[in-house]
Amino acid sequence: MSNHHHENNEQKDLPDKEESALTKVLGVLSGSFAPIIGVLAGAGLLKALLAVLTMVGWLSSESGTYIVLSAAGDAVFHFLPVFLGISIAIKLGANGYVGGVIGASLLTPEIVHLVEGGTRTIDFLGIPVLLADYSSTVFPIFIAMFVYAALDKFLKKVIYKDIQMFINPMISLLILVPLTMLVFGPIGTIVGEALGSLISFLSDTSGMLAGAVMGSAWTFLTIAGLHWTVIPIAIANLATGPDPIIAMAAPAPFAQVGIGIAVFMKTRDKDLKALAASGIVPGGLAGTTEAINYGIILRYRRTMIYVIIAGAIGGAINGALGVQMNDFVLPSLLSIPAFSPIGQYVIGIGVAFVLGFLLTYIFGYEGKTKKVDDNYNHLIVGVKPETIGSPLLGKVVPLSEINDPLFATETVGKGIAIEPEKGEAVSPVNGVVTTLFPTGHALGITSDDGAEVLIFIGVDTIKLGGKYFTPHINQGDRVKQGDLLIEFDITKIQEAGYRTTTPVVVTNTEEYLGVKGTESPSVNQNDDLLKLTL
Repeated sequence: MSNHHHENNEQKDLPDKEESALTKVLGVLSGSFAPIIGVLAGAGLLKALLAVLTMVGWLSSESGTYIVLSAAGDAVFHFLPVFLGISIAIKLGANGYVGGVIGASLLTPEIVHLVEGGTRTIDFLGIPVLLADYSSTVFPIFIAMFVYAALDKFLKKVIYKDIQMFINPMISLLILVPLTMLVFGPIGTIVGEALGSLISFLSDTSGMLAGAVMGSAWTFLTIAGLHWTVIPIAIANLATGPDPIIAMAAPAPFAQVGIGIAVFMKTRDKDLKALAASGIVPGGLAGTTEAINYGIILRYRRTMIYVIIAGAIGGAINGALGVQMNDFVLPSLLSIPAFSPIGQYVIGIGVAFVLGFLLTYIFGYEGKTKKVDDNYNHLIVGVKPETIGSPLLGKVVPLSEINDPLFATETVGKGIAIEPEKGEAVSPVNGVVTTLFPTGHALGITSDDGAEVLIFIGVDTIKLGGKYFTPHINQGDRVKQGDLLIEFDITKIQEAGYRTTTPVVVTNTEEYLGVKGTESPSVNQNDDLLKLTL
């Protein structure tokens, strides 16, 4: 999970040694797509806008303006193997730039010109290479990156450290680029086409049934993080034509927004009203409905029935009417032009929205006597707004200055780093120690309000094997803010050649609308460090 193979090993073992293969694959899928999903959706919206402008005659598809804007919208999709190569490699603990170059090798002008010119095979050392158009593809680069990550891990063990910087990339490119063109590219293409054909078969056999299943399930797939298994298939479908999957799932977020508006209108609870309001605008305009999903639907179980009914009926309408997505977008009001036929799509999402609203407004969202116990609120609601204290005394440093891309790019989560002046880390919250690394240099705490906080003392300090770190707690212990967690010897760690800069990050950042760090240049233990808002 980092460009440093040791951290990869360490973090993989962190939650559960018996982590299932599905959990690992989901982790890679979500970690690979999460950094680029925003730009994919933004570029898709731009393409949808261009489609509208040309449809109403305000812009000619022959004009220079259209060509420039089209390049802006198409680039991330055309070069998708490059971006995925970077993000998957980083997620798997390998070199992201080598991953990007492996993806880019499929799209070099020489290869593209051969494919466009009708050349189907060339030879590599006498072995025939089947050429194909890999722009916008997903599965070939996924397969290649898993093999590259394993090779990179091996090379880091066997190649002399001082020459690894250039020898490892050279060997990786020498092996992986031919392998990708010879083996992984064709296999990945077959996998993608097979999944696309299966989905087409299901939607052709009974679009109504397929749509009802997808529309009713999408909310819960999203809550569980399983939507990351579906999104790559939808993007892969777009490489060869339109995609029906997201069109069938789209009514679900509109049903969620309908539920959010109904709760906002009905409730007298100021906190719940504010929570509903915070979810309505991003849900309606951007398709990000986490606040509604975690704050309302998981909390008030009756709304689960409403979102299933509304999503199923809207999905069935879109599936039966053959609605498809032409450019990748997150379903929202702004992305409506990305779907066709647009009239039928509006009917499907409109019915889901109205049903979600009416069912909630008429039948209510909670039982007459049911009240959620605040002590267990975070288990049901998801999270509550809170302020995270500082575990350390020291100077505040932005995460972007950390020499680890996973922290620097906020892939692990948003937060802030501290250059400690005292070798004591105290608990930043009241909560439970959910993870303690065997080497004692890092731990995870889940607060009583649901924040998952990772304290990671030092860069590369796992190599010390626990030397100079003295944990004062065990995994599973309940702690109060200010309780001593770990003592560490700053001088000895630095003399051993390691930095003690400590990232403090919220690993479930996606459940918050805002994670804002202190503006103070230095902090004392227990000072306000991070403010989490919903």
